[in-house]
Amino acid sequence: MAVNPPKIKVLLSANERLQKLKEAFHGKYKESPLFYACAPGRVNLIGEHIDYCGYAVLPMAIEQNILAAVSVNSSQTIQLANTDPKYKDFTVSVNEITIDRENPQWHYYFLCGVKGVQEQLGLSSMTGISCVVDGTIPASSGLSSSSALVCCAGLVTMEANQKTISKVLLAETCAKCERYIGTEGGGMDQSISFLAEEGTAKLIEFNPLRATDVKLPEGAVFVIANSCVEMNKAASSHFNIRVVECRIATKVLAKARGLEWSSLQKLGDLQTALGLSLEKMLDLVEEVLHPEPYSREEICKILGITTEQLSKNILSANTQHVTHFRLYQRARHVYSEADRVLQFKAVCDSSPDGAVLQLGNLMNQSHTSCRDLYECSCPELDQLVDICLQAGAVGSRLTGAGWGGCTVSMVPTERMDSFLRTVKEQYYTPDARRAALVQQSLFVTRPGGGAAIFTEE
Repeated sequence: MAVNPPKIKVLLSANERLQKLKEAFHGKYKESPLFYACAPGRVNLIGEHIDYCGYAVLPMAIEQNILAAVSVNSSQTIQLANTDPKYKDFTVSVNEITIDRENPQWHYYFLCGVKGVQEQLGLSSMTGISCVVDGTIPASSGLSSSSALVCCAGLVTMEANQKTISKVLLAETCAKCERYIGTEGGGMDQSISFLAEEGTAKLIEFNPLRATDVKLPEGAVFVIANSCVEMNKAASSHFNIRVVECRIATKVLAKARGLEWSSLQKLGDLQTALGLSLEKMLDLVEEVLHPEPYSREEICKILGITTEQLSKNILSANTQHVTHFRLYQRARHVYSEADRVLQFKAVCDSSPDGAVLQLGNLMNQSHTSCRDLYECSCPELDQLVDICLQAGAVGSRLTGAGWGGCTVSMVPTERMDSFLRTVKEQYYTPDARRAALVQQSLFVTRPGGGAAIFTEE
């Protein structure tokens, strides 16, 4: 697993998308690309909002991806363009890269990947690049379009500067560098983007990062349906509030058990320190935390710190305004969801009769927990999940950060056609804007391959 991302020679004339991208690149820069880099989006089958708590997740790469055509230049500038006209061109010197957290434009995600690899490799002098980006992952849909762009940029930077890094190190680097734009994610998106293999989902574990094949059962397909509600993690504080609530819950639980709480940041680290099962951790949550929201004052009193210390050492930049925190609900979700991931893999590994129904049930439990305990759903996602279940899915849940974006549904193969028809009729057709987007919003997906470099044959 430590090998570098593959380099693949392709016949461009046999790939319409690559050929079109080459033509767009030539039209923009009056030269041909030197190479192409691609990084896939992903769908998380189960394990939502637990990677940043230290727990394993179970995603698969999808066929939709970010593709970049690239040449190197001697002007020490990064020239970026996008085939989608709504994303404006951008140029910056390799020595003057800055990322504006307050204004998360598309090119800043690209620059995250550049800066991360530059720092990882200690590149004091970087090669300039000219680049045209083409994406088929719906933006702000919970399918990891932004992380795929970061990963693609990291891969571009490595190749343009003629360096090699293992897939694992690239994944870890891109997970860290996305924080330049203010998202405190856990690394799932970047890990599956690099470590994915065609035909298999992956159990992704952290510290150390590793990926294990998970063979999905025969007899069912996974269908993605976009709610058409966009959610940009970096432009809102919803995501980071949840990260902070899990961090505070960790510290309050640790204090109650007499541990040195100040160094503990993740609910997973707390479980390791206590040496308890996930079931016992849920018992601990019931025993120590109350369902009512915790005020800043109550948290400070429990931990014996000042409000200034809370703001400086525990809250993040875009959560300074938060006055109340739901610790009980967030910790219950994390520990129960971590257990559902392990159950999901165990069912896949044992392949018993009824595996599809068991997996569907776990997905349904996951959505209920995301909706009620983590509060990261929205009315449109809940409506879409209900429609998907009524249309014949055995399991359906939000996927990605939530607050918009997509659902993923497990559908018995024989029901697939009627399922797609019913969901289209009930969710997309009644709304003109959704109806116009249905082609790219409702689709069957299979486990795709990971990030790669392409060159012309």
